[in-house]
Amino acid sequence: MRVVVVTIAAGRHTHLAAQRAHLAALPSPPEHVVVAMGDPQVAGVVGAVPGVHVVEVPAAPGHLPLALARNTGVEQALGLGADLVVLLDVDCLPGRGLIDAYTRAAGRLEHALLCGPVTYLPAEAGSPAPGELQRWTSPHPARPAPRDGRLERGGDHRLFWSLSFACTPATWRRLGGFCTDYDGYGGEDTDLGMVASREAVELVWVGGAHAYHQHHPVSSPPVEHLDDILRNAATYHRRWGEWPMEGWLRAFAERGLVTYDGTAWRRTTPAGVPPGVPAAIPEEMAR
Repeated sequence: MRVVVVTIAAGRHTHLAAQRAHLAALPSPPEHVVVAMGDPQVAGVVGAVPGVHVVEVPAAPGHLPLALARNTGVEQALGLGADLVVLLDVDCLPGRGLIDAYTRAAGRLEHALLCGPVTYLPAEAGSPAPGELQRWTSPHPARPAPRDGRLERGGDHRLFWSLSFACTPATWRRLGGFCTDYDGYGGEDTDLGMVASREAVELVWVGGAHAYHQHHPVSSPPVEHLDDILRNAATYHRRWGEWPMEGWLRAFAERGLVTYDGTAWRRTTPAGVPPGVPAAIPEEMAR
């Protein structure tokens, strides 16, 4: 089975270089498509390595077309003849068994959306060498983590995330890729999970397909992505009739950044709001 890994990147050069080192250290290093979103330095980070392909997608500063970039990367992978496409977030390091576990699962279940456990590395882990990853294994408790070699079928599609997942070309075409109505951060992966549910594509959690998310500072809730989250939440609501990312929206509301009037989540304008922030989601987008 020909496996191609797809990673989208803008910045995060240190994390990308570490990911490349870990992929190269696997027993059978897969081909790798790296999609640079408005970042011409990405090609220099990965270097001229056989089996590594860099694709560029234009992006405005501070505005990343995540859905479009992932779709572009997968199409490149399919063009390379991939039998299985593995999408791995730029912050994620592949465990030694990740590719093999996904490959075995795809051999048993051709028409499924395959997800593996993800461990969030603590700051003290630094940048572990490939042989040191396993000792840090502690999968995120909000997602299933079957034992190595096991598959947990019939998963809740709302738990799908794009940090680490795999699918065959047939499954990808059935899903139609990520919806490019989403622009920027948030919502596009939950949407793909909903499409999988609609199309009767099973969500399967793959034991042993461990990925390790490299540590970096984050804000909770992610206020730097507030505008994207409001816009994409409205897009999701329009498509599915419910609000996604409600935990973040409620957290924004608790901080006085947004309010919900029964029809839409609206941006308030407290002191210190960055310039250029829209005051509200248009109501027609929230229907």
